[in-house]
Amino acid sequence: MASKMNYFLLFLLALSTLAGCYNKPVRHLASDIALLQVGKTTQEDVVIFLGDPDEQQDIGEGVQKWLYKDKNMSLLEKTPLLGSRLGSPEFNWVVVTFRNGIVSACDYSYSDEDDMDWTKDFSWQKKKK
Repeated sequence: MASKMNYFLLFLLALSTLAGCYNKPVRHLASDIALLQVGKTTQEDVVIFLGDPDEQQDIGEGVQKWLYKDKNMSLLEKTPLLGSRLGSPEFNWVVVTFRNGIVSACDYSYSDEDDMDWTKDFSWQKKKK
């Protein structure tokens, strides 16, 4: 009976240790943007669906833009010193435009950190002297 209790306590210790590793909410911008409806969704709804924006811009005349950004990295990419050589992070952006508190446009973009590496592959792009 005592050994079962020891295993149970060990399990609880492991579970509480893993729970302490949680540090930030996970964003799923690609799927959460599908919840927004142009002309119907309010600013309050957007905060419920996507959370607080990372940046806000007041354009004027009742127009605002909210920016949501997310950087996804695999466990290997988070490895110190070697992570940058083992892959490249994914970046997601959502720009929500409001007119008088109602969504008037939603734009989603996705890129990989090495998407623009092709620009280094062509010698003709070097400046001529």
